Amino acid sequence: MRRKSRTIKIGDILIGGNNPIVVQSMTNTDTRDVDRTVRQIKALERAGCELVRVAVVDEEAAAAVKKIKSRISIPLVADIHFNYKLALASIEAGADALRINPGNIGSMKKVKEVVKACKDRKIPIRIGVNAGSLEKDLLKKHEGITPSVMVESAMNHVKILEDMDFHDIKISLKASSVDLTVQAYRMIADMVDYPLHLGITEAGTKDRGLIKSAVGLGVLLYQGIGDTIRVSLTSDPVDEVWAAYEILRSLNLRNRGVELISCPTCGRCEIDLINIAEQIDKKLRNVDKPLKVAVMGCVVNGPGEAKEADIGIAGGKGWGLLFKNGESIKKIREDEMVEELILEVMKMIKD
Repeated sequence: MRRKSRTIKIGDILIGGNNPIVVQSMTNTDTRDVDRTVRQIKALERAGCELVRVAVVDEEAAAAVKKIKSRISIPLVADIHFNYKLALASIEAGADALRINPGNIGSMKKVKEVVKACKDRKIPIRIGVNAGSLEKDLLKKHEGITPSVMVESAMNHVKILEDMDFHDIKISLKASSVDLTVQAYRMIADMVDYPLHLGITEAGTKDRGLIKSAVGLGVLLYQGIGDTIRVSLTSDPVDEVWAAYEILRSLNLRNRGVELISCPTCGRCEIDLINIAEQIDKKLRNVDKPLKVAVMGCVVNGPGEAKEADIGIAGGKGWGLLFKNGESIKKIREDEMVEELILEVMKMIKD
């Protein structure tokens, strides 16, 4: 059962409550380079990204928010550290939400200015706690980085906002350790009803980061924790969006794009299945229609698995059967498999 959280609104997207878990990412461009940043956000939009965050490093970057906002279709979150004036400038530029830690942007007078501006514009604030930048006094108190110190840090920031009667809040508690992250989210999930943004930070390169994120996010999502997610990768942010949907799909939480099933290969496989499956996977990455596609390599499990998919191939020796909606529609040579399957998929999408 999904954890009950209050609902907040970022742009035109509802987050928390019974609303779908939202997929987000962050640009890795220089925000001051408006054209390049917009190009990347457009690519993220095409991949299914629903919320995007940009780093606001100075006044020029804050001013760029307005230009970027005018050219994109999804809500934009301004990421602010330490300088409250950048938060105010981003709000004025039209940011749909802020990612700040209230305790890090100066005196209470400065925090009040930001909170008032957010209230006036109905702009939510995400409190983002990262294991790599915890307060020194808390680290000393807890004798190092623990789930408790991460939660206490978050709750200290939450209290600042609550004391100012601000409750339009989302929280994240990220670490590069799966265990540390999972424990911290479990703790805070029982303490507040604010929406939670999930992520394993500094997860690593594409392959390593995918594995670590799938494990950590999968555990939390399976337990009903999480309202937005980002799969943090040292890679193209578009890969983050694709990975997020795959994780959500595997738990029946979202259904977007192609689900590709393919066998692990064995001594019975008599076609170049690895190459065929990789080609098909690459060609279908940009399809947003929910379809189940099977690419199977032998006559043992192949026909049965292919029949269960919307469309699929079951390989033989240098040839294969093409299945569509549970029926075998044609026999095709190995060198025609990729082209024939893609052609039929495109027909299904058009129809």
